[in-house]
Amino acid sequence: METWITNIMEQFGYIGIFLLITIENLFPPIPSEVILTFGGFMTTHTSLSVLGVVVASTIGSVAGAIVLYGIGLLIDVNRIEKIVGKWGHILRLSKKDIHKANEWFSKYGVWTVFFCRFIPLIRSLISLPAGMAHMNFAVFLVLTTLGTFIWNVVLVSIGATVGGSWETIVGYMDIYSNVVYVVLALLFVMFVVFFIKKRLVINK
Repeated sequence: METWITNIMEQFGYIGIFLLITIENLFPPIPSEVILTFGGFMTTHTSLSVLGVVVASTIGSVAGAIVLYGIGLLIDVNRIEKIVGKWGHILRLSKKDIHKANEWFSKYGVWTVFFCRFIPLIRSLISLPAGMAHMNFAVFLVLTTLGTFIWNVVLVSIGATVGGSWETIVGYMDIYSNVVYVVLALLFVMFVVFFIKKRLVINK
């Protein structure tokens, strides 16, 4: 997949970056880390600039987020479950992913849209519960753009700084993603244990 992504970016430049990041938001398993760090590296030997890559990727991220927000406005969790149940193997999503994003939004409110932009997988899916909750669109747009911009600036700048070693950074980002997944899994287990204990106390 990395070769396919880098080929598109080399061939189409800013437009390629915009399209790939938009798709990354709609199909989360496509790694934004590869797109952004390689985009940063490209600024060292092509006419692309760091600002241009950041702008193109941010517009792409926001465009994808708006699409998911719109989908969230039209459907509820049960309907999304049916879609994921039927097409999840193609989208590489599961019902658990949807519920996790929904739980994050319900628990932490609108600021989740901002902070989840730094969490792999959830960063894209959080737009769905925002839409389902009919979150104020202007607030959603501002928080999404701000969180996305920061994420993009960091990774593009790293890619531009390390140059040809950008793949090493992708490796570190994979480790970061795995750590986040483990932490989320532990938090989920702790929540389940807490819930069970609470239910036992209530039933006594």
